[in-house]
Amino acid sequence: LEIENSLSRTVASSWQVAIMDADKLLDQALKDRHFKGQTMGERMKSANKSWRNANHVWGAHKIRNQLAHETDVKLTYETTVRALTAFKQGLKDLGAI
Repeated sequence: LEIENSLSRTVASSWQVAIMDADKLLDQALKDRHFKGQTMGERMKSANKSWRNANHVWGAHKIRNQLAHETDVKLTYETTVRALTAFKQGLKDLGAI
């Protein structure tokens, strides 16, 4: 809820922060539930069957990776909302929220 509330349609910098924070939250939930793996990607693979729509969760994580590793990512508010929705559903599917 805090991440969603930090999102502002008119403040583009809030979009990136929200995605990064949601990704961290998902990784913490994976760790808390003892999914195996040294990296988040490995933990996500271990949790794949836990999610109703694993492709959406992976897509959101890939957006986070683009933001972290590429300099010319064109992020939109709509893409941000879709990614946050996927993270939120992933967290629900894990029983974290």
